[in-house]
Amino acid sequence: MDFGFTAEDDAFRTEARAWLARHAGPAVDRRTWERTLGAAGWIGLGWAEGGYGNRTAGLTQQVVWAEEYARSEAPPRSGHIGENLLAPTLIAHGDAEQKRRFLPPVAAGEELWCQGYSEPGAGSDLAGVRTAAVREGAYYRITGQKIWTSLAHEADWCFVLARTDPRARRHHGLSFLLVPMDQPGRIEVRPIRQLTGTSDFNEVFFDGARARVEHVVGGEGDGWRVAMSLLGFERGVSTLAQQIGFAEELAGVLRTAVQTGAVHDPVLRARLVRQWAELRVMRWHALRTLGGPAGPGAPSVAKLLWANWHQRLGELAVQVRGAAAAVGPADWSPVSPYPLDADQHLFLFSRADTLYGGSDQIQRTIIAERVLGLPGEPKGAV
Repeated sequence: MDFGFTAEDDAFRTEARAWLARHAGPAVDRRTWERTLGAAGWIGLGWAEGGYGNRTAGLTQQVVWAEEYARSEAPPRSGHIGENLLAPTLIAHGDAEQKRRFLPPVAAGEELWCQGYSEPGAGSDLAGVRTAAVREGAYYRITGQKIWTSLAHEADWCFVLARTDPRARRHHGLSFLLVPMDQPGRIEVRPIRQLTGTSDFNEVFFDGARARVEHVVGGEGDGWRVAMSLLGFERGVSTLAQQIGFAEELAGVLRTAVQTGAVHDPVLRARLVRQWAELRVMRWHALRTLGGPAGPGAPSVAKLLWANWHQRLGELAVQVRGAAAAVGPADWSPVSPYPLDADQHLFLFSRADTLYGGSDQIQRTIIAERVLGLPGEPKGAV
């Protein structure tokens, strides 16, 4: 199943492919790469309003760009949180001044963002956040801790879900604040070392950090509605790009299975075929639902599907290699990060797939309560 691409879409694909072939070198500083993308107008495709410096592209052309980007093996993005999460949220809920201030720097690749949602004790239970924001004149003073904050060590800004009404409970009394990260002594970022030896996630400590009153999106106390809207933007065109990356990883695992002879094992062969079939179904489902209204459980269903699929792929990546998968590509050193090859990295990093972005248990609870209408779990007071 695929879109019916027009001649205009095909021309767009040719332009995107040619530009990526010229510019998407592997040894590029991530911030420099964002600026390169922004200068060429490749950030914020499809932002329909305001004229914020991005080129106009329809839905099919956004799909084309996402697929070509994934196929080109271009550098990992540092600006995707600002482009794919914050910007659509501002377009939907921000006021005119907020859009004028924050959208152009995102489109230019000049300002990078991180997401201040999860907290210790409230990782996937977003309504249980305890980070507090107290208004003091023209500012809010923010105190609390966020965790699993992707790319906080690179970000210029953070959108923070905080409690502005201490008397309210659960999803009431929350606000969505835009917070500058350059506040020495008031914001501390501590990297979290993962199984892979890398540190893409962070703890963020707010000790009297300040956010301007005019940088509250949707108004004080309306943070839950804004936050839920943002989570819905995690579904869409980026899903198709993710699946292109998954297809490349699966192709690598299949090549290894042929080289090692693991493909002749009937059990492993059946699992490989199932991985291929399930990925095709996920793509067809994404194409079928793209651009349409999302049901209350749609993002949760999608997260359950791709996270568990990718985790199983990581397991297959090492199983088809047998005992050789336990041997590193270089000598291990206790004083430096241990080296991993691509298969080992896939296996170890994918263990987190069913945790970040909302754990499997939370996703199933959302489906049970909001889609199936089952009784809700009792929640403790905040």
